[in-house]
Amino acid sequence: MTRPSLALVLAAALAATGCSVKKFAINKIGDSLASSGTTYAADDDLELVGQALPFGLKLVESLLAQSPNHDGLLLAAASGFTQYTYLYVQQDADMAEDTDLARMLALRGRARRLYLRARDYGLRGLERRHRGFTTALRGNAGMAVTATNTADVPLLYWTAAAWASAMSLSKDNPDLLADQRIVEALIDRAYALNADYDFGSIDGFLINYELARQGAQGDPVARARMHFDRQVRLTRGQLAAPFVALAQTVAVQNQDRAEFDALLGRAIAIDPDARPEWRLQNLATVRRARWLIERRDQLFAK
Repeated sequence: MTRPSLALVLAAALAATGCSVKKFAINKIGDSLASSGTTYAADDDLELVGQALPFGLKLVESLLAQSPNHDGLLLAAASGFTQYTYLYVQQDADMAEDTDLARMLALRGRARRLYLRARDYGLRGLERRHRGFTTALRGNAGMAVTATNTADVPLLYWTAAAWASAMSLSKDNPDLLADQRIVEALIDRAYALNADYDFGSIDGFLINYELARQGAQGDPVARARMHFDRQVRLTRGQLAAPFVALAQTVAVQNQDRAEFDALLGRAIAIDPDARPEWRLQNLATVRRARWLIERRDQLFAK
């Protein structure tokens, strides 16, 4: 066997180095993108962010195609697609309900697909950390989630949020609705590991979810109010989301117009500049609060 020439050896070495440098660069860009969420969150222009986010999300997906196991990018994709879909697709669908049924149905179909995309990125992230997790989750969700730890809480939360949101738009899909036990296992595990995660974000999820939970002990309204109280305390009353969540769930179910008005009034009164990192979320939530007020007569019996 002849020895390889020095030129061939050098060429192979340079090619390998080039691949390594490319992968390193992709991962560094991925790290930067994965930690840049506050740039959008602090913006005061909902429309501008709505136009920019699709490009950012597609860039994340492009980088994931090159570096499919990047933890930060997988979390950024799961959280980014979930937030974009709620703020700019599902909300538009809800607001079209009274005026354009065809548009509403089209937007809800798109929202469901995007939520499932977000869910799948979350599952990929959890699978990368815990091999066999997805299969185990579908076999025995309660047992599967015990393999997760505190570092997994962001992925547990965003996977559950995306999955539950897709289910809420899939009343005609019994296979997807049957995944409710999995969503509950994910979110309950996240709550058990870090109940205060992201200033009570899990509590915010559960304000909306408790009334739909099946077979749980106790009063679902009392559980929703407990989560409301916790998130308001953790955010010092500077986040509009818990007020709108309780208004559109508990106050509407109880047909308590006075509480509905009071909660939405508190949401609208929040200064979006008091916490810049929540500015965009507060602006979007106040927009929803004003829309709910406009629909008050449809939500409450005369």
